[in-house]
Amino acid sequence: MAFAVEEFNRNSNLQLNLSLGYIMYDTCFNHGIGFRAAMSMATGQEEHIVLNDNCVGSPPVIGIVGDSSSTRSIAISSVLGLYRVPMVSYFSTCSCLSDRQKFPSFFRTIPSDAFQVSAMIQILKHFGWTWVGLLISDDDYGVHAARSFQNYLSQSGYGCLAYVEILPWDYDQAEQKRIVDVMKKSTARVVIAFVHDNNMINLIEEVVRQNVTGLQWLASEAWTAAAALQTPRLMPYLGGTLGIAIRRGEIPGLRDFLLQTRPNIHHDNRYENSAVNQFWEFTFQCRFAPPPAGWVEGGGALCTGQEDLETVETEFLDTTNLRPEYNIYKAVYALAYALYDMLQCEPGRGPFNGHSCGSLQKLEPWQLVHYLQKVNFTTSFGDQVSFDENGDALPIYDIMNWQWLTDGRIKVQNVGDVKRSAAGGELLKLNKDGIFWNFEPKKPPRSVCSESCPPGTRMVRKKGEPECCFDCIPCSEGKISNNTNSMDCTSCPEDFWSSPQRDHCVPKRTEFLSYHEPLGICLTTASLLGTFICAVVLGIFIHHRSTPIVRANNSELTFQLLLSLKLCFLCSLLFIGRPRLWTCQLRHAAFGISFVLCVSCILVKTMVVLAVFRASRPGGESSLKWFGATQQRGTVLLLTFIQAAICTAWLLSSSPAPHKNTQYHNDKIVYECVVGSTVAFAVLLGYIGLLAILSFLIAFLARNLPDSFNEAKLITFSMLIFCAVWVAFVPAYISSPGKHADAVEVFAILASSFGLLAALFGPKCYIILLRPEKNTKKAIMGRGVTK
Repeated sequence: MAFAVEEFNRNSNLQLNLSLGYIMYDTCFNHGIGFRAAMSMATGQEEHIVLNDNCVGSPPVIGIVGDSSSTRSIAISSVLGLYRVPMVSYFSTCSCLSDRQKFPSFFRTIPSDAFQVSAMIQILKHFGWTWVGLLISDDDYGVHAARSFQNYLSQSGYGCLAYVEILPWDYDQAEQKRIVDVMKKSTARVVIAFVHDNNMINLIEEVVRQNVTGLQWLASEAWTAAAALQTPRLMPYLGGTLGIAIRRGEIPGLRDFLLQTRPNIHHDNRYENSAVNQFWEFTFQCRFAPPPAGWVEGGGALCTGQEDLETVETEFLDTTNLRPEYNIYKAVYALAYALYDMLQCEPGRGPFNGHSCGSLQKLEPWQLVHYLQKVNFTTSFGDQVSFDENGDALPIYDIMNWQWLTDGRIKVQNVGDVKRSAAGGELLKLNKDGIFWNFEPKKPPRSVCSESCPPGTRMVRKKGEPECCFDCIPCSEGKISNNTNSMDCTSCPEDFWSSPQRDHCVPKRTEFLSYHEPLGICLTTASLLGTFICAVVLGIFIHHRSTPIVRANNSELTFQLLLSLKLCFLCSLLFIGRPRLWTCQLRHAAFGISFVLCVSCILVKTMVVLAVFRASRPGGESSLKWFGATQQRGTVLLLTFIQAAICTAWLLSSSPAPHKNTQYHNDKIVYECVVGSTVAFAVLLGYIGLLAILSFLIAFLARNLPDSFNEAKLITFSMLIFCAVWVAFVPAYISSPGKHADAVEVFAILASSFGLLAALFGPKCYIILLRPEKNTKKAIMGRGVTK
């Protein structure tokens, strides 16, 4: 502080026409002493100081640099704030001091604990530590840090505190033992200590006594640089500690200034400068006159005050690691620049009432607070100093690592920093390769209450325990989880299903009657075989069209019947393969029209057989005029046209369409054709059934005709097969899901088609090919004449 004041006074660029001075008080770590000292300075009750003949009396106190303790700063600033006396602390970090309503004139050059907590959270996130213990000191510093931790963790949902313990100020072995027992029993491997170095010294003694190793310590700035803890005896327990440290700075010229320190030996009261004198005696192992009794006789040296400080090793001269000292330097300059800026004010252009300016003769503390809020300068080390609306400096911390080197030396190494960017976010930089870990292997420890849930599971919190303690439950079918620690599983889209591991969605398997599966291959083969047999039979009948057995059975209707059967076989192929709009619309229409054409031919054929039999009786010749070739064709066309009209109305009103059905199976999509209108489908089947029943009844009535080759019996038997197949089809079709419904319908088409083909044309082909001697008119009619 003294160096900063003198350096500012020597600055030739600042024409102030005044000199800054200072008064120092030692608070002795006592709240009352610190408070009384601040009141003494602020009220002008300190001793009169004589600088020269022109400067006698109580000089004005424009601001206070301090306090180092958050608790004392709270007490002092809460009162000084009533009078708007500016106070700049270099070491008070409690986040509560950022409350501008309670502390309107408080500033600080050290970041608040809110940012220190945020910096530690960034470290926890970086290493994946979610389960940590928290130790705090029994004062505002610790209590507010714990509150900030708990608030941040509850809002962000990242990490949990396994325990929060308050370290007593006085050494209490029973309490220390209890706290260490809590640490031993906890599964948390990371311990955050927001305590002062004396708290930590008491605690670590109990840690050593119980031999508690395997802990990763995170140190607050209050004890990161505590040399009393950096000893070979404690390093097995504290080695690898990561600590938040005040930003290191450099102050050019400070070492030379310190070398000019001299004790005060010319004053009547040697204790006027007792702090320097005691330092001098300790450093040079000498005593000032008068020495203690027996000192000289025992060979002790007398201090002259001219000893050379450069000849001894002392921390007093170590200016390579200036941290709190650098904050003091910035605090002094902040107050000095605020005063300088105020004195640069031009009358009539000031920021106060009537555009007035402040002056030394009538200086009001609140005027300096105004300029202090706007101060902005850069130190010789290159750091920018300014204050935000809460009086906090731009926050930045160094991250230190306690390294225990192989040669036994202890080194506190800078391994990164954390600062707040201009956009407001925290930026963490870590040299992970340069960090010493006090574990085997030399890697960061794991510190979680429960390991992250693997993909395919969801997190279920354990009742009565922190949210970081949970069980992992597998996702149900159709749901996935590919994020660790997810509370819920995500449902897959409609066309997707969960993988066996439940970690991603996969397209659902599609199911339809395919040409590539065994069932589809068999049905396709049967369909093509039936078509081929129809073509062969048609070829046989055309080749033997002049024979009696072909001519006797109305060769034209026979050829039409064979062609319609071929269409029936082929239409079954429309039910195989992936359903498409045109196949769904065509399959039932082709099926209905083909079978109506087939059954119509059989019906007309049966009616013709019955008419011929009646014409052979006396007086029955007139019945044949109604069943000529033209009437036969017209009847077949009329009956087929009715079915075509039904199909057309069906397609126009409620057309069949492909549909992705997921009701049968959750993990696959069944492609099927919905009929659109169940009524239309029933009418189509009912019309075929009506014609089949008519054919069956008429053929049954004509079953005893006196021909050796009775066509009516064959028709009766074929219609019996046909009706049996389709009667069995209806319940089987309704109860069969998905592709099996299509397979049932194809099977019914093929079975009925093969039944008609075998019953109607099997015996005839047998006679034509194997018993040609019976393929004569006499043989066909002979048996009837015999009877």
